[in-house]
Formats: sequence, structure tokens, C-alpha cells
Amino acid sequence: MEQISIVDSKDHVDERVKIGVWLTDKRSSGKISFLQLRDGTAFFQGVVVKSVVGKEIFEIAKKLRQETSMWITGTIHQDDRSHFGYEIEVDGIEVIGESNDYPITPKEHGIDFLLDHRHLWLRSSRPHAIMEIRNEVIRATYEFFNNEGFIKLDAPILTGSAPEGTTELFKTKYFDREAYLSQSGQLYEEAGAMAFDKVFSFGPTFRAEKSKTRRHLIEFWMIEPEMAFMHQEQSLELQEKYVAFLVQNVIDHCAYELKILGRDIEVLKKYTKLPYARITYDKAIEMLQESGKFPDLQWGVDFGSPEETFLADQFEQPVFVMNYPKAIKAFYMKPHPTRDDLVICADLLAPEGYGEIIGGSERATDYDYLVSQIKKAGQDPKNYDWYLDLRKYGSVPHSGFGLGLERTLTWITGEDHVRETIPFPRLLHRLYP
Repeated sequence: MEQISIVDSKDHVDERVKIGVWLTDKRSSGKISFLQLRDGTAFFQGVVVKSVVGKEIFEIAKKLRQETSMWITGTIHQDDRSHFGYEIEVDGIEVIGESNDYPITPKEHGIDFLLDHRHLWLRSSRPHAIMEIRNEVIRATYEFFNNEGFIKLDAPILTGSAPEGTTELFKTKYFDREAYLSQSGQLYEEAGAMAFDKVFSFGPTFRAEKSKTRRHLIEFWMIEPEMAFMHQEQSLELQEKYVAFLVQNVIDHCAYELKILGRDIEVLKKYTKLPYARITYDKAIEMLQESGKFPDLQWGVDFGSPEETFLADQFEQPVFVMNYPKAIKAFYMKPHPTRDDLVICADLLAPEGYGEIIGGSERATDYDYLVSQIKKAGQDPKNYDWYLDLRKYGSVPHSGFGLGLERTLTWITGEDHVRETIPFPRLLHRLYP
């Protein structure tokens, strides 16, 4: 008798197998018990028939409590009525670990309660499905950039300079110097691009924001590619190709998980069609003002959730908003060639109200311009000596972008809250209420 995982059931139909499982729920109807089981790879049903297993095993099945761990033996059968498609006719049960008063019952629980018990909630079907899709997005990310000729560089988590300004950084002491938890790996990736042409980083980033909106996290993971000899339009083409690749791979490899979440695959398929629409910031302002929904909106402001949602709703796919005002963007962005008040950049807005999932730009290459912008940002150019060196020794046109993993995952899965898409966010919220 072979020991298998639930996910491998399709390869063992009508075979007797052994599986290590936990009980998620159960119900009985006289002489039959239906056990809802999981093993970390998938969820399926175990059927225990009294006339088959005998009184002793049937009584064990009836007394099992939620999250009891056990070995079960039985025969795999196809079950077209379930999302998973298979079940096991149980003929043996060996309890491994008892479970009493498990706090997350099959009834409805509020999001705060579930986040307070996130270490246990991960066992439930919805967060399990989200984590499986998250893993697929990570796997597909490495495949995409490897196929495109990128190499991965790891940017430091403790940094001595601030790419986006110091107001949203966690400050700490690095021996006798000030240091910050990384806000972005971008500046380091620019150095990497000058050495390897195309590079990307994939790591944690931190923002010291006291926001509790559905879109913001204190800690999240970001994918940040940087490309030498590349202008903005080429970068936009790469960005949309990457996003479409992620969505297609989730469709191809996570159909079961998408069913659990109730995510419409036909809707996701629309997001794999390229190219995505492009509008300028000027056009976006015009659309918002003409809508009559934003009477106080003026040119020069950054967009919040309502504005981004309205703009995205005008398109059936993600949309790029290009060339924002210089005053509201980071110091390293390249100035627009014909407009002194703009920089060459773009945000990619996801449909369905999920907002910005990518921010990117072409990078400034003029040494003196960068020095002036660093000073305008209230920073000391000496802290950026190494970064400025990139403009002194063979500088080339280059572009890059950052994709936030959790917000992108929230959009792909159709979840309501970005905090639901990472394993332990509540721990950080407790530290920084």
C-alpha cells in the first residue's frame, strides 16, 4: 500500500492508499460519516461506512474533533460533485494527535478574529488557496525573468539612503550610523543593470505608514527589474507581458484554487490580452474632471483610491497612466523632453478597483540634474556618491519598475483585503498599530 498526498489522488483511482491528514469538518447520517480532510496539498472528502469498517473504526470516526491529525487508509474514487474531483472510501483510521476546542469553527468569523488567529487560519481552504496561488506567482516570476535573460540580485534590507524620501522609513542604528529598513531595492538594481544589463530583485520592503486601508501594508514583497539600454516604451511592453504571463500561469496551474475562491476565470482571461491601454496623466485629469465626481480635483495632485478606481473602470484591462508631475514623483525619474513639469514614468492600474500594482520610470542619467533633485528632496548628495557614480562611468538610458506582490495577488484572487494575501500581517500591525 502506497503512501500518497491528496493532490496525487488522480494517479491512484481505485487503489488502496495511506494518507496523513487533518480533519477540517465532519457530518454523519446514521451509518455513514463524511470526513472533510486536508493534508497541506489539497482538501477532499473521506467516506466512512459502518458496514465496511466495523463498529470500532466507525466510533473513532464519529468522535473525531476538528483538526485532529491521523493516518487514514482507503480506496480512492473519482467524485465529480466536488471541486477537487476525488474522494477516499476509508477503511482504517489511526489517530496521531488529538485536538480540542479548535477556535476557528466552520461558522462565520470576522476578519479581525481570523487575523488574530492567522497562525491557525492558514489551515483553512481560502487562505490555503491564496497561498498556493501566491506560490505560483512567485514561481512564474522567476520563470519569466529567466526566460527574458535577467539575473537576480539581492538588494540589502538595511540601507543608508532613501530612494523615495525618509518620511515613510523605519529608522535604526547601524553601529555608529543611521540606517533604514529598505523601502526599495531599485537604486542597487540600477548598479546591477550597469554590470549585467538586465537584473531583478525580489525581496521584502517596508513602509512606515500608519494606514489601515485595504491597499497598504507595513511589510510587503516587491519584484523590481532594472534594464540597461531600455527606454520607457520598451519597459511598458515588458511590464504588460510580465503581468499577462502571471495571470495566464495562475489560470493554467491554479484552477482548483480559483474555484475555491470563487474567482471567475473568464474575467481573468481578459487580462492576458495585450497591449494594455495607455493614457497620460493629463488625460487622466481630464477624464476625472469631466466625470463630475471629483469637483475639487486639480492638476498636480497624486491619485488616491477613488481616482484610480474610476480610471480603471473605464477600461476592461489594466491601464497605464503615464508621465506624472515632477513635483509628486521620486528624484531619480528622467525629466520629460518637452515638459519641465513632468517626468517619464507610468503606473499600471489594475481593474476592479485594486489600484496601482506597478510603478516604474525611465531613470535620469544626467549627473548634475540628479544632484539638484537629491538636494530638492532634502537629502545629502554625499549619501548617494555611489549612485551618482553610475552617471560618471558609462551611463546609458535605463528603465525599471516595481510590482507589489501582495496587491497583485489580491487583484488576481479577487480578495477584498490585501492583508488576506500574506501569511502573518497582523503581527506587524500589533507592533505598529
